[in-house]
Amino acid sequence: MIPAPFTYRRAGTVAEALEMAAESGEDAKYLAGGHSLLPLMKLRLAVPEVLIDIGRLREAAYVRDEGGHIAIGALTRHHDLATSGLLASRVPLLAYAAGCVGDPQVRHRGTIGGSLAHGDPAADLPAVILALDATLVAQGPGGTREIAAADFFQGLYETALAPGELLTEIRVKRPESAGWSFQKFTKRAIDWAIVGVAAQGDRVALVNMGMTPMRAVAVEQALAAGLAPEQAASHAADGTSPPEDINATAAYRQHLARVLVGRALAQARARG
Repeated sequence: MIPAPFTYRRAGTVAEALEMAAESGEDAKYLAGGHSLLPLMKLRLAVPEVLIDIGRLREAAYVRDEGGHIAIGALTRHHDLATSGLLASRVPLLAYAAGCVGDPQVRHRGTIGGSLAHGDPAADLPAVILALDATLVAQGPGGTREIAAADFFQGLYETALAPGELLTEIRVKRPESAGWSFQKFTKRAIDWAIVGVAAQGDRVALVNMGMTPMRAVAVEQALAAGLAPEQAASHAADGTSPPEDINATAAYRQHLARVLVGRALAQARARG
């Protein structure tokens, strides 16, 4: 399908992008890699009147060690995350999962900020950010603020970002536990996950098991209570509301969640 008409503007700096958003009002959308927004526009599920292109803002594309945490610019592309030596040594879960996103074309264009701001429960990186208990930094008319990953995803394609706010950075502390795992069940490698699991130590997050990216709270509580990983994994579907579609029934996704969480916990324990 063809998107509805819109005005295209290109920002040269983060400050300029914020100024354009303030001028354009709530009907403006930021455009980075485009792999999340453009498909919705083609289906007319998103109809922005103004597109603000931020894809060339290299000031917001970086991975660097800030001492107490790893700082990741929101416009860092998936390929750059996957090939980052710093992430591979300090936060391997994120580096590995970024290398599982889509196909090479998607990984060379899509950005971590775009994936997170889109808030798709079927996307890989939102679950990873939840498992890492990351902090997200947003800039807007009211200044800069930090948002805990646990508070960021609020509904289907809805996040805590206010109108005009721009996600600029993701901050990840070095995990206390070295054990990690990312499990993803798909029909084809390039497909969205039918179900996915990100585990960092005893923190577990689920892909495509509800209206938002979500932590597997029942699993984490079971582990905290002293249950063995295989017993804790049996609670993976507790409190979830997985979708039903052409790929899987809700019951099948619940079964997959239990299986994949079991595998993820076993692998994380082996690495830890």
